[in-house]
Formats: sequence, structure tokens, C-alpha cells
Amino acid sequence: MNDALMPTYARSPYAFERGEGAYLYDTDGRRYLDFAAGIAVNALGHSHPHLVQALTAQAQKLWHVSNLYRAPEAERLATRLTEHSFADRVFFCNSGAEAVEGLIKLARRYQHDAGHPERNRIITCQGAFHGRTLTTLSAAGNPKYLAGFGPATEGFDQVAFNNLNELRAAVSGQTAAILVEPVQGEGGVRPASLDFLRGLRAVCDEFGLLLLFDEIQCGVGRTGKFFAHEWAGITPDAAAIAKGLGGGFPVGAFMATEKAAAPMSAGSHGSTFGGNPLAMAVGNAVLDVILADGFLSGVDRRARIFWDRLQDLAARYPHVIAEVRGAGLLLGLRCVAPNGELVAQLRENGLLTAPAADNVIRLMPPLIIEDSHIDEAIGILERVCGAWVKAA
Repeated sequence: MNDALMPTYARSPYAFERGEGAYLYDTDGRRYLDFAAGIAVNALGHSHPHLVQALTAQAQKLWHVSNLYRAPEAERLATRLTEHSFADRVFFCNSGAEAVEGLIKLARRYQHDAGHPERNRIITCQGAFHGRTLTTLSAAGNPKYLAGFGPATEGFDQVAFNNLNELRAAVSGQTAAILVEPVQGEGGVRPASLDFLRGLRAVCDEFGLLLLFDEIQCGVGRTGKFFAHEWAGITPDAAAIAKGLGGGFPVGAFMATEKAAAPMSAGSHGSTFGGNPLAMAVGNAVLDVILADGFLSGVDRRARIFWDRLQDLAARYPHVIAEVRGAGLLLGLRCVAPNGELVAQLRENGLLTAPAADNVIRLMPPLIIEDSHIDEAIGILERVCGAWVKAA
């Protein structure tokens, strides 16, 4: 390990030097099936030829000019995002945390300009994860991540996830908005019920609040629709996306309706690198693939196959897997055995996964996986589960 790096990550000793499609290769040349996908980032797998071509072509022309000038590729990407979503306006940044910070600023500015400056608090859900900045950590309210970084940023009220009655009771004259992940990823791969999401829209309409969705992990096609909230048949006032939008290149965005975005005028927000030509070229290349006819329906089909195979696996190994949960290709196995040990065993057997809260293993394969990759993953999972039962 390199002592020059701050020890903020519990890194495994594995080092990867190249990737191709759904596979990574370590420095010893061993191949691994990557069902972590950079924590749902590598939506189109590794070294996707269309993304490589787009990045290479743009790198030979222009990297950065700042947002003092027009940005044709950003204009094109924003237009495509609005054409395929609820939104009318898009702001580009560099990460998911920045995108959520933008949502928070937008909600407060919206209420301020509407004549309600006292409405500056945002209701969030327990178990959420919205980023690593002080404000986004405070929004989630997880003591584990806030420890030693106090005082927490004021302005957030946490309620139980999927509990509409508790959420409704938390609305006050100071509430500006509700911020929710349609599927909690870091929090244990817990999907919000569709009725809960519909209820959020109704509460916001009743009390004049903005509905904000954090779709950083579950958006950009991961559930089989471009946005996870589409399954509920509702629209938010604003949403944050990142991760899969760049397919591995750092890019984030927050999107809003014309009404919600109206107060965000010149000088109200900014980003030095946000919307730079490299990121926008890659983002447009990602959309070329994800928005192509049949791509999302293919994601949905393979997700349903994977779900059924995992349910069968859990039924045969109840002493290892307690529950299958999630949506689309953001799936979780709540374990009986310690999830960290199982993640390590899966890695030893050639399958990369990621842990989450509630003793869950996250399975977030690239959206370009084929049925054969599902077969391979299930085979490794079965081998590890079987070995665990024999050793118990």
C-alpha cells in the first residue's frame, strides 16, 4: 500500500490494469466478472468502444474553456436529457454530491423567491446516502459518517424510509422540500414502494413543497427506465444524476422543471469544471447507447432474469442469503453470513461485488451484460454459498 495516500479507504490488495466489457483484469492477468461496476458507475462496462472514440476525439480538440463561453456539447446533452425526462433545465457538475448540493440550493432559493424565506428545511429519510460533503452528510444524518465532523449542517429532518404517515407529520411551516432516493443504494439496496413515491408527490402538491429525487445510483437506466421514479408514474420537481451518466468519466447534473429552476439565475450557482467538453462528449456518447431503441427494455429483461435466479439461489441457501431486494440491475442480497466475508470470497472466486448497509451485498453489473454473464455470476455465487454451508 502507498503511504502517500490518505488512508480513507479500506482498500483490498487487488490492483486492476485494464478492463473489457463486463470484465476487469488485475496486474497478474487474472480476469474478474465485474458486478460492482465502479459502484454503479461503469454503466456500459469497461473500454466501451463508442465511449473511447468520443473521449479520444474530443481530447484531440478541446479540454476546457470555462463556463464564460457557450458550450455546444453541454447544450446538446442538456437538450437530450430534457427531451427524455420531466425536466426543462439542467446544470452540469462533476459528482453526485455536487448534484445533491445543487438540489438543496435550488429548493431553498425557490422558496425564498416565492416569498417564503422561512421555508429552508428539507425532509430526508433514514438510511439515505447523499454524498460526502458536510451538507450532504447532514442531509442523510447517518451518525457513522458524521462522527468527528460536527456540528452537522442545520436544516434537515430525517424520517423513516417508506413511512408516508411519519413523513407527512414532519411537514411544518419551515419545510421547503422532500429529498428521497427512489432506491437506497448505500443504505442497503432498499427500494421505495411505488405508493410511497406517489404519496410524496401528493404531499408536496398539498403543501407547496418541492419533490427532489436523488437518482445518482438508481438513475440513467439502471432500473430498466431512464429514471427509477418513472415506475411510479410520477414526476419530481428536480432530480440529481451522476455515476452512470459519464460511464466512468466524472460528471454529475441536477435537473429541474422550468418553475423550480426559475430562481437559478446568472451568478446563483457555478462550477469551474462542470460541463467541460470532455465530460459532455462522453455523456452524449453514453446517451447514444442507453437511449437507443430496445436498450432499456433489454436491461429490464435481463434484470428480471437475474432477479428470478437470485431468488432461487436464496431459497436453496437460506443459511447464507436471507433476502433478495432492489430494482432492475441494482440488486442486493441481505446476508445471514457476514457480508464483508462473502464479498471477499466472491472476489477470490472471480466475481466483484460491493457491500452495503444492513449486511447486504450489492450487485450492480454493467447494463450491457448478457445472459451468459448472469449464468457465470450465479455459478460463482452458488459455489461460494455451497462452500460457506459446508464450512459452517
